[in-house]
Amino acid sequence: MSTEDKRREFDDIVARLTTDYPALTRAPWPRWPRPVLITVLVTAGVVWGLLSVAMVAWGARGVALTCAIVTVAAVTAVLDARKS
Repeated sequence: MSTEDKRREFDDIVARLTTDYPALTRAPWPRWPRPVLITVLVTAGVVWGLLSVAMVAWGARGVALTCAIVTVAAVTAVLDARKS
């Protein structure tokens, strides 16, 4: 059997399984276009760097601010994931 035949057979098996069990399918990731995803990731990195500086410079207030922002981001990510 050639590699192409094995690949085709594998794809057929996966197609039958996902037809029989729709829960096996998953949403394609990333759902955002590549430029948007890159922009969001770079912005998140810069914000995380600024929050790291705030934690050192402002002490407990910076830590509280960072915890609040991380909590809001986590809740937003969970709600977005559940929506799809």
